Amino acid sequence: MTDIASLRPALAVAVAAVAVVPILASARRPNLREAWTVLAAGGAFALVASMLPDALAGTVHVSTLGSLVAGVELSLRADPLGMLFATVASLLWLVTSFYSVGYMRGLDEDDQTRYFAAFAASVAAAIGVAFAANLVTLFVFYELLTVATYPLVTHDETAEARAAGRKYLAYTFGGGVAVLAGTVLVATLTGTTAFSAGGIAGLANADPVLARAAFVLLIGGFGVKAALMPLHSWLPDAMVAPTPVSGLLHAVAVVKSGVFGIARVVLDVYGVDLTGSLGMGLPLAVVAAATLLLASVIALRQDNLKRRLAFSTVSQLSYIVLGIAILDPQSIVGGLLHIPAHAFMKLTLFFTAGAIHVETHTDDISEMAGIGKRMPLTMLAFGVAAAGMAGIPLVAGFVSKWYLLLGSVGAGQPVFAVVLLLSGVLNIAYFWPVFYQAFFESEDEHDAKPLLEFPLGGETRSILPETPTPDPDPVTDGGPASDESGTPSGRESNGGHEDDDVVEEAPHGGHESHHGGPPADGWERRGWRGGESTWFILGPILAAMTGAVVLGVIPGTAVFLRLVKVITTAATGVAV
Repeated sequence: MTDIASLRPALAVAVAAVAVVPILASARRPNLREAWTVLAAGGAFALVASMLPDALAGTVHVSTLGSLVAGVELSLRADPLGMLFATVASLLWLVTSFYSVGYMRGLDEDDQTRYFAAFAASVAAAIGVAFAANLVTLFVFYELLTVATYPLVTHDETAEARAAGRKYLAYTFGGGVAVLAGTVLVATLTGTTAFSAGGIAGLANADPVLARAAFVLLIGGFGVKAALMPLHSWLPDAMVAPTPVSGLLHAVAVVKSGVFGIARVVLDVYGVDLTGSLGMGLPLAVVAAATLLLASVIALRQDNLKRRLAFSTVSQLSYIVLGIAILDPQSIVGGLLHIPAHAFMKLTLFFTAGAIHVETHTDDISEMAGIGKRMPLTMLAFGVAAAGMAGIPLVAGFVSKWYLLLGSVGAGQPVFAVVLLLSGVLNIAYFWPVFYQAFFESEDEHDAKPLLEFPLGGETRSILPETPTPDPDPVTDGGPASDESGTPSGRESNGGHEDDDVVEEAPHGGHESHHGGPPADGWERRGWRGGESTWFILGPILAAMTGAVVLGVIPGTAVFLRLVKVITTAATGVAV
């Protein structure tokens, strides 16, 4: 790799960060505010994409911004591994920006300006994590990501949201402390924290006990956001956030920063050979395998769709960690390729859950029988993404899991191949009922018992639609009718109120109170031309689904597989 001085890595971070200012300044002009969001997302992605050809050709753009502490520079380096994460984050921020407009306006959410500003700050931090050239810079942006995403987790400002936010901070800041301790130990042992393909040379000569201690601290710290069990419980609780935030947490930025940190430690701090010789690869692989199986079993018990998706994320993230921990070149390709594959598939799934909530106020799977009549395109996209998550061919998940299986067998660890196959079966078990209910069951005859009846989770009785009692004077956060700009008349454009005495804040974060499920006369049948929702919502759903299919059908053409092979070759010395 050849390093060249360039401002582009720093500009990619700065575009997203600076966008916070005009977004906040446009609070009373929602169209302008959202235009700034889309422009910033497009600008950040364009800057990242402009460095892709050079990264594939062996040229790395480096921005040096001064010293953080003695001997440690604040440096951003767009190497292939960083480009993998930055490309995913910036591209899917652009897709999520459009979806956020449809979602936030569809629910007439409060504090929309704060939401869009925090979202921009979060993506800026995520790109900073991607391009960090050393452990100290990575730690700084890793912690900034926690701070930036906290307002998104607590957006609804309910007691449940605040409790989830406190738990999120406790877990992630605790993980940050472990990362800092491990970073200090690595610096003490080697005199540097700079990433190097194949690992930092000085660690091979360090005291093995201290080297192992630093490894455990770093993996444990990054493992919090990677949701490795038992450090995962913050993630399902964070589902109280708006659905686009769930997409950010689960597909784009936060959890991917955790698995990205683990990849950096194994590939660019310790290196594959030293990780194996210290005996740290197998224990990490065992933790990942246990996590992906246990989380899949727990997902079977969840009736709330977002919580089922949350535990699915806990499971799927461990595919990435498992592939890296097996230390075989093919498994590393599979693990790294699962970063974009999972991002496109899981973002599709969360987008569909959000569309269902916006249009029908339905969140529980037991109330979704027949919903395919009302939302055919949405549920079709759900089915495609779910198939990919289970490893069905022609969708992205199949390609990454194929490499994982080859790597497991090639490394002489077939037990992990069995775990991967079993997990695929469990994926089908918890996704298929949702799709089947949507298209092949009638809402008036549906028995809503869960797939697994268990006292700690799931619905244990049939739910049939009831005729709702109309509220003669409903209180919502929507205020008066919206004007042509999409902003309710008499309210601030950020979802707040000009006169606090006009409309009281509705409970549960301002969402309209609704029991969910089909109306008394069943779901209204909609056609396949997009009448089920706005195109601000449907367009991003179909775009994310298309990305998942492209990665599954022509993976060699998609840039992600090429990047992953470059990364793996540099880390292992073996061409894949």
